[in-house]
Amino acid sequence: MSKPLVIVESPAKAKTISKFLGDEFVVRASVGHIADLPSKGLSVDVENSFKPNYELTERGATIVRELKAELKNASVLYLATDEDREGEAIAAHLFEYLKPKVETKRMVFHEITKAAIDEAIAHPRNIDMKLVDAAEARRILDRLFGYEVSPILWRKVNRGLSAGRVQSPAIRLVVEREQERMAHVSAAYWDLEAATTTDPKFTATLQSLDGKRIATGKDFDSLGVAKDGIVVINEERANQLTAGLQGKSLDVRSVEEKPYRKSPKAPFMTSTLQQEGGNKLRITASEVMRLAQGLYEAGYITYMRTDAVILGAEALGAVRDEIINTYGDKFLATEPRVYKSKVKNAQEAHEAIRPSLPLRSPESLADELRPNELALYRLIWQRTLASQMSDTNGTTVTVKMGTVSAGTAPADCEFSASGTAISFPGYRQVYQEIADENEDEKEALLPALKVGDSVGIESITANGHNTSPPARYTEPTLVKRLEEEGIGRPSTYASILGTIINRGYVWKKG
Repeated sequence: MSKPLVIVESPAKAKTISKFLGDEFVVRASVGHIADLPSKGLSVDVENSFKPNYELTERGATIVRELKAELKNASVLYLATDEDREGEAIAAHLFEYLKPKVETKRMVFHEITKAAIDEAIAHPRNIDMKLVDAAEARRILDRLFGYEVSPILWRKVNRGLSAGRVQSPAIRLVVEREQERMAHVSAAYWDLEAATTTDPKFTATLQSLDGKRIATGKDFDSLGVAKDGIVVINEERANQLTAGLQGKSLDVRSVEEKPYRKSPKAPFMTSTLQQEGGNKLRITASEVMRLAQGLYEAGYITYMRTDAVILGAEALGAVRDEIINTYGDKFLATEPRVYKSKVKNAQEAHEAIRPSLPLRSPESLADELRPNELALYRLIWQRTLASQMSDTNGTTVTVKMGTVSAGTAPADCEFSASGTAISFPGYRQVYQEIADENEDEKEALLPALKVGDSVGIESITANGHNTSPPARYTEPTLVKRLEEEGIGRPSTYASILGTIINRGYVWKKG
């Protein structure tokens, strides 16, 4: 008896989908691409509209033979490769080389659950040739770039080196950053900190001398030259001021209160998952994608190669219900939050990366997932819930205090301290983000002060600093930079980083 034949990309995915479809369907895997440009020669006819000359790979030829044998007994063919450009190209190649005589349908889904698979079977579509063309264009560009530039490297640098459309700009970013570091001229500067005798105690930092702001590290350029109008304190002056402030108290000159509010970030897309996975779990982009691929193929999360940050209507409702049930109404955002991708040329064909429906908490999966899988799943779970939760609220208080130093070179010294008191955690109840590099938020409690109050000084400390060159890239920060520059696609970042590291073009330290 003939049965429908479903072809997916990976054996793991085939195993999961087989459980949902049962014995009425035959599910097999193509094991990725079955055809590619031959490794020798350009294999692109530049005189004929850049026509690519694909051929079956050695493994692909074996897969095609096996699938043709299965196809003889098939009633209908479902091409269920991934719903992206590469998946569409694989589906097109399968159709081309299998030459099916039965009805052929394109089956797409972005999560592997029974409901999603049943929906995909019920509503198939045709192969999207625009997506196929886009995939082929990328492959052709890769070949043209590598084939033309790599031989130059062989002649000018060393045999065996390779160039790539994304790989080479990524290396350039790393090299340029290293050149910036080598050219950097370090500058020395000092500041003062005053520890108070208040309850609670707090530390205030010297902000200005005689009304002129004192220099911080951000006030120097790469050659160590400070901005105009900025006072640079050297060690001698710092010690002089420290001595002149002994026995002094600070008069409160202003107290400014501002409401503090911070909103959650969007659910994960590929690049942000790689960045947060690197920052929070301390694993490489490749490891993040390997774990995410396994979670997707086993039906725990949605498709992990996406630059979309939206949640579908059903998922949005489920997430908001989960927030109410777990944390209460006050932690739920008043209105559903809608996010837009900031990625250049974002396609947003899928949903964001989220837990599959029905939602299952990390605690409920503790016995099903390995520790590293569970850690990544928990990160995705927390970020997804946080994206629909209420803002974090609080109050930021900034106090400015001053006095005139004693000694032979007296100066009006103004100190400043600020702190944020969180009154309602909001989304932070479930997810705490890695602080942005430029964010200067500090959660602290200051005593109740008013203008005219006198604040006692317990100690004055002079601190010496040297400006630092720009930090070397980490995998998360390089991924972020590639994304900002519109270089490559989120789905390729992990493999690109792996390539430039494994080939010794860059190396990781620490």
